[in-house]
Amino acid sequence: MNVLVFQHMATEHPAWLGEIMTRRRVAWMTVRLDAGEAIPDLDRFDALLVMGGAMNVWEEAAYPWLVGERAAIRHWVRDMARPYFGVCLGHQLLAAALGGEVGPATRPETGIVTIELLPTAGTDPLLGGLSSPRATMHWHGAEVTRLPEGAVALARSADCQVQAMRVDAQAWGFQFHPEVTGETLAQWRTQPGFAEALVAGNGSGAAAAFAAEAAASMPGFHRDAERVFGGFLDLAAEGRGRREKVPD
Repeated sequence: MNVLVFQHMATEHPAWLGEIMTRRRVAWMTVRLDAGEAIPDLDRFDALLVMGGAMNVWEEAAYPWLVGERAAIRHWVRDMARPYFGVCLGHQLLAAALGGEVGPATRPETGIVTIELLPTAGTDPLLGGLSSPRATMHWHGAEVTRLPEGAVALARSADCQVQAMRVDAQAWGFQFHPEVTGETLAQWRTQPGFAEALVAGNGSGAAAAFAAEAAASMPGFHRDAERVFGGFLDLAAEGRGRREKVPD
C-alpha cells in the first residue's frame, strides 16, 4: 500500500503516524509543498495524509501552493473517492477544499485539550468504540466554522465545535494532533509563539508545566493514534484490494 503525505513545514511531519506506517510496512512518500515540491500523479497512491502547518487556508497570497493543494484534495475526495486523513491544517483544508468555511478561532487552543465525542462518532469506522471525553494535543488559531456538503461532525471541545469530522464515507479531518511524540513537541517548543500561546490559553504556569503534562499523556495519545490511524490504514488497504479486483 502507498500513502502520499502533504507536509507544510519541517516541524509538522507524520512522527508517530510515520512510526505506525513503518511498522505496518506501508510505503509512504512525503511532498514538501512549502519547499516547492510538485504533487505527483495521485492515482499511484491508496491514501492521502495531510499534516498541519502555521499558515492558514485563506493565505493564498503568501502561500500560493495552497491553491493547487486544495484542488488536489478536492479531486482526491470527490472524484477519486479515496481515503483521506487530515491533521489540524489538513482538517481545515479538507473543509475549505469541499466548500466548507474556515475562519479565525473564537478561542485558540494550545496544549492538552479535552474533547467530547458526539453521538455520531459511535458508529464511525475510526472513532466508534472510543470512550468520551478524551485528552488531545493542540496548537491552532483557526477552525472549521461551516461543514462542507456531505460532512458530519464527530467531536467537539468547549471552544471548538468541529474537532473531528467525516466527509462521505472515506475522508476524515482532526483538529487535534494524533501524530505527536516527545521529539515533535520539543520541536514545537522552539517555534516562535508556542510558549506565548500556551500561556494565553492556559494561564501563567502553563509553559513550565507543559513538558511534564505532555509526557504523562503521551502513552494515551499513542494508543489513540494506533486505534484511529491504524483503522484508517485498514480501510485504505481494503479499498486498494477492491480496486485490484476490478478487471481492466
